[in-house]
Amino acid sequence: MPELPDITAYLTALASRILGQPLEQVRIASPLLLRTYDPPLSKFEGKPVRALRRMGKRIVFCFDGDLFLVLHLMIAGRLHWRPVGAKLGGRNNLAAFDFPNGSLVLTEAGTKRRASLHAVRGEQALADLNPGGLDIFALTVSEFQTALKQENRTLKRALTDPRILSGIGNAYSDEILHAAKLSPILQTHKLTADDWKRLYTATRETLQTWIDRFNNEASAAFPEKVTAFRPDMAVHGRFNQPCPVCGTPIQRIRYADNETNYCPGCQTGGKILADRSLSRLLGKDWPRTLDELEALKRK
Repeated sequence: MPELPDITAYLTALASRILGQPLEQVRIASPLLLRTYDPPLSKFEGKPVRALRRMGKRIVFCFDGDLFLVLHLMIAGRLHWRPVGAKLGGRNNLAAFDFPNGSLVLTEAGTKRRASLHAVRGEQALADLNPGGLDIFALTVSEFQTALKQENRTLKRALTDPRILSGIGNAYSDEILHAAKLSPILQTHKLTADDWKRLYTATRETLQTWIDRFNNEASAAFPEKVTAFRPDMAVHGRFNQPCPVCGTPIQRIRYADNETNYCPGCQTGGKILADRSLSRLLGKDWPRTLDELEALKRK
């Protein structure tokens, strides 16, 4: 699933292409994509894109008249910049947003249609779609600690809860916890003051490193190959491969749709976290599916 660094890269690439450009037409190929009916998409046609925002893992297109299009890519949704009037052949092509200088095409791999598009009017309607997570770059270490300690959760769950922090998912939470040298199943109420400082620093530095890298790439070319699995990541997606820090084989915990990767040498004092025995713990602490996770909202 595209997370904060990926969404930021999309926004960087889109800004130079569509800001100030009129949205000539929205072509929807999948009836499951559009989740609203008022205002109709025809209200957006001919209006220029005035601003772009990130709302969690969502991309917000802002138009005159207090109108917004909110796109959530979910797990397999991806964006592509194509020539003007790009065709929507093939079942993976869900929609095209046509501009005078090109077409922004939304695709979604697989058979499940999880990506969504909401057309809303007004800031309140937009806020209703916001899960409420906080921006890590706007928090002090004390505010960060307070947010994550509201409930006694595992660190993996606390970092990925969209109601707590904005834009962090499965991939970057693994990288953050490895950088902080903390176990993914350590409970938030058991962290020491030093643990909190390391976690806060690791969260900000890990995300900023990838944001800077992806933004540099997006400034040169549209990000066509967004993936959660990067060969130079430390632990995510690297099961049984050596940790780049200590050489210990990376291990994993699997539960339902979720997988956590970690280094026993760097994060758990050499202990292997038994997959099966942890299922009950994770079952209480994690939603069973990524869809359930993304549906969470701050009360």
